[in-house]
Amino acid sequence: MAPLPKRRHSTRRGGKRQAAIKLKIFGLMKCPNCGSIRIAHRACKQCGWYDGKVAIPQKVEKTKKK
Repeated sequence: MAPLPKRRHSTRRGGKRQAAIKLKIFGLMKCPNCGSIRIAHRACKQCGWYDGKVAIPQKVEKTKKK
């Protein structure tokens, strides 16, 4: 069996540990194609471009002809 703690950790101690592990968004940059803000090394959510190519094809709305 694995060893167990003798006493319960306080909520403050758990909160300090949780505060140390923060999820930060690093590397925000401008998309060279559309100019919107995107995360570095990811495809742009607005236009779908990455590294000068279309990585995510965008859906095109069809228009009705009269």
